[in-house]
Amino acid sequence: MSLEIKEKERAGIVNPIYNCQPCGAEFASIGLKDCIPLVHGGQGCSMFVRLLFAQHFKENFEMASSSIHEHAAVFGGKKNAEEGVQVLVDRYPDLRIIPIVTTCSTETIGDDIEGIAEIMNRKLKKSHPDRKVTLIPVHTPSYSGSHVQGYNVAVKAFVNALAKKGEPNGKLNVITGWLNPGDVAEIKHILKEMDVKGNILIDTETFMTPIMPDKSRFAYGNTTVEDIEDSANSLGTIALCKYEGGAAAQLLETKFKVPAVIEDIPVGIKNTDKFLKNISKLTGKPIPQSLVEERGLAIDTMVNLAHMFFANKKVAIYGDPDLVIGLAQFCLECELEPVLLLLGDDNKAYQKDQRLTQIEENANCDIEVIWNSDLWELERRLKDKSIEVDLIMGHSKGRFMAIDYKIPMVRVGFPTFDRSGLWRQPVIGYKGAMLLADMIANTMFADMENKHDREWILNTW
Repeated sequence: MSLEIKEKERAGIVNPIYNCQPCGAEFASIGLKDCIPLVHGGQGCSMFVRLLFAQHFKENFEMASSSIHEHAAVFGGKKNAEEGVQVLVDRYPDLRIIPIVTTCSTETIGDDIEGIAEIMNRKLKKSHPDRKVTLIPVHTPSYSGSHVQGYNVAVKAFVNALAKKGEPNGKLNVITGWLNPGDVAEIKHILKEMDVKGNILIDTETFMTPIMPDKSRFAYGNTTVEDIEDSANSLGTIALCKYEGGAAAQLLETKFKVPAVIEDIPVGIKNTDKFLKNISKLTGKPIPQSLVEERGLAIDTMVNLAHMFFANKKVAIYGDPDLVIGLAQFCLECELEPVLLLLGDDNKAYQKDQRLTQIEENANCDIEVIWNSDLWELERRLKDKSIEVDLIMGHSKGRFMAIDYKIPMVRVGFPTFDRSGLWRQPVIGYKGAMLLADMIANTMFADMENKHDREWILNTW
């Protein structure tokens, strides 16, 4: 069977899959404790991203904007950025990190972000001599790349600015990438079962925020300045997502000799097996029986569904590259056929990604991979009937296609705002594999009932 990788042929974008680079940097920033990113650009560059986060997580997050206007195109936005930093430090006494996140406008203008940070560091030493606030320039021009690249750039910038060599800490760095809080909780569960001390970069589990009687809780990131500083002293680093955090793992290896593992996102059985083996290799800890049993439960779930319901069902998948590739590998494990994979930004590295080569070797179907893509690539194929799919997997922005063409859809990735609580449910690990298989099956079952398509099978299986 063949796998073809090609770039979208059209110049325009119709219904984009991805968000812009600053969005990724902002997501990485809100995952840090005592951190408020200053988005250096127009107000919309923070306002609309905050809206996306609120839609997905059903929580509010603190983000700031330098709020530049037309005059900055001529005179520059330096004054706005400096005032923004000063206001944040004056207003928030616990603030310790301010990433200065650039946008398309300020990158085009050519504002000297490093110079602004240096000037403000000197001013803050005078105005707040008893405090240490770290300003971190993060360059994310939104006319190239996507939120995937923005996240990658931001985490690398944090590590480069804060990591310090000291005494070995016996911990394992895990760079999560753009995963949901439920996935981060699952990573912590796996580490706990293996008796491994984890240093989670970036820890978003605390986005799952309870409403307390005293109203004291709010959504916040849980990776501290000390966690990033100490990342240089760990046993090793595992980046769960190659394109979202891989650069930081490579930096730690190059700069501080911390071994880096950048492989498959642990979606499905085989990839989770790899993840556990890598943890064991880096830490010397054995894989416990409890995780072996979880693996067995996941396999049992998949076996119950694969032959009768999943076999030869064709799937279209879109979203973040690491997640799309992981989901495609999972589909092959379940006898589903991932015939179309859509990757939404202009990263040419996708053409040489060895994971796609492995998918081709294991595939039982022809697969088309489109990079620099948009959702019209799927809709056009559905409209002219050049492709027929039984299932769509991706974030909520593809929901109208699923409705219009009456194709069942599994919501996965970011953003998912038209179904409740998905950000609490993992897709990684053995538990994630089990939940994902159940979600796919139940979506198919509901579609069978709605269309009266062999729904009698559900009475007998």
